[in-house]
Amino acid sequence: MPDTPDRRLFPNGADWESLRVGFRWDIPARMNIALLCCDSWAAAAPDRTAVIHRTADGGRDVWSYGQLKRASDALAVALAARGIEPGDRVAVLLPQHPAALVTHIAAMKLGAVSLPLFTLFGEDALRYRLGDSGAKAIVTDAATLDRVMGLAPALPSLATFVTAGPARAPVLAFDDLIDAETQGFTPVDTAADDPAVMIYTSGTTGEPKGVLHAHRFLIGHLPCMELSQGGFPRPGDTGWTPADWAWIGGLMDMALPCLYYGVPLISHRFAKFDPEAAFRLMAEERVTNAFIPPTALRLMRQATAPTGLSLRAIGSGGEALGADLLDWGRDTLGCPINEFYGQTEANLVLAACTGPMPRIPGAMGLPVPGHEVTLRDARGEVGTGDVGEVCVRAPDPVMFLRYWNKPEETSAKLIDGWLRTGDLATRDASGQFTFHARDDDVITSAGYRIGPVEIEQALATHPDVVIAAVVGEPDPVRTEIVVAHVVLRDGADWSGMEQALQALVRDKVSAHCVPRKIIRAETLPMTATGKILRRALRGKP
Repeated sequence: MPDTPDRRLFPNGADWESLRVGFRWDIPARMNIALLCCDSWAAAAPDRTAVIHRTADGGRDVWSYGQLKRASDALAVALAARGIEPGDRVAVLLPQHPAALVTHIAAMKLGAVSLPLFTLFGEDALRYRLGDSGAKAIVTDAATLDRVMGLAPALPSLATFVTAGPARAPVLAFDDLIDAETQGFTPVDTAADDPAVMIYTSGTTGEPKGVLHAHRFLIGHLPCMELSQGGFPRPGDTGWTPADWAWIGGLMDMALPCLYYGVPLISHRFAKFDPEAAFRLMAEERVTNAFIPPTALRLMRQATAPTGLSLRAIGSGGEALGADLLDWGRDTLGCPINEFYGQTEANLVLAACTGPMPRIPGAMGLPVPGHEVTLRDARGEVGTGDVGEVCVRAPDPVMFLRYWNKPEETSAKLIDGWLRTGDLATRDASGQFTFHARDDDVITSAGYRIGPVEIEQALATHPDVVIAAVVGEPDPVRTEIVVAHVVLRDGADWSGMEQALQALVRDKVSAHCVPRKIIRAETLPMTATGKILRRALRGKP
């Protein structure tokens, strides 16, 4: 393998239609994300920079591909010695840090399934995901270790605990494990369709769903990654995202593609997103390419951008951007902000990119090369200007294998050869898609897709709450905020109730799911079958 493998799919300067017509997938029958993103580079250029970690105190810790390989090999050996086999789930409960990447890579080398989890998750959210997935091992840190160990008695499958911090038996120390001898270790030979990653996504009914992806889904992300990041990669590129790597956006829209292409990846944990600190980080590390969710961009727009930024392109997704943000990116940051669309089940299938296509503010753009996307209703494909559901043709390399433990939901998602996204859009005469509405009740807030069910269940655990319903309310910064409507038992005191319920959701679910508004209701609208009619609550004071 040459010192700098040329993995780019597209030449610079071609128009979108030419790229689409001439594109063909090249998915090897046998592949492993860990080998493509780590070991191949370690063999060709072991000293090449893989990750630059910026610590909270301003320190700078540089990891090479050789270091990443040695650490992931050692962790894989340690996990295998404790019974982790192909197909087993290994939870990654870590913030942005090289240890998170080492854990993902180690799990994949064993043919296991890495399970990214938000460090913000409360006990209920963690208990469900760890229990439903049947995770056998977890790697976490000192900030979340006590939370995990408190859940251990309720999780009989979870037998191996590793912390990137001080450890006492039965917990293992991450640093000790990655320093162990790995002589003779050989990664498991995996097929492109073998499971690799499972990411839980929230829905509107029932519990969150584990979205199981194969190793091939890395390749499925690459066309959009190259085009939305301005002809990525180029010599001297550096990538960064403030998005948590537990989200498919953070992990697959920047982190793993950077490793695949040999582009240095910046990692840093923001206790709370700080736009000034984000600008300083990008300036100091000469970041050329970033994935920044819309809410973070709106906050950054309110700050003063420093001179001397090296940005070539910013990718953003999860919510539509307005013309004002696009203009700000061009005029103030000196680079385009390109948009893309997808969901956890099939990510990065539409894109709006400056250069190879005309930009229409608010539009989701055109189907990315390699992905067939259309709009359909109950009768079939809809015409120009008509509203239809965004559907993606199956099979597709970026598409999920199935929902974990949910065959009926999987069948409902894939109908007549099309994956149904549940999102409604229109399409103009040039073929560009524009988002219209959601066909479900998922709330999009600050780049997160938040399902109401977990929040409602948490609220209902309060002894004074009879029933609760959660909806989204439009918000100029976050796109939507979480609003809870609650019915209290007779005689219950409303004094202090809002703060108590917010604290309950923060502890049981996650800080990003806390309702910003709680409304006391006498009754809630219900369907004939007894389900909450959430759409009747939207906009209700």
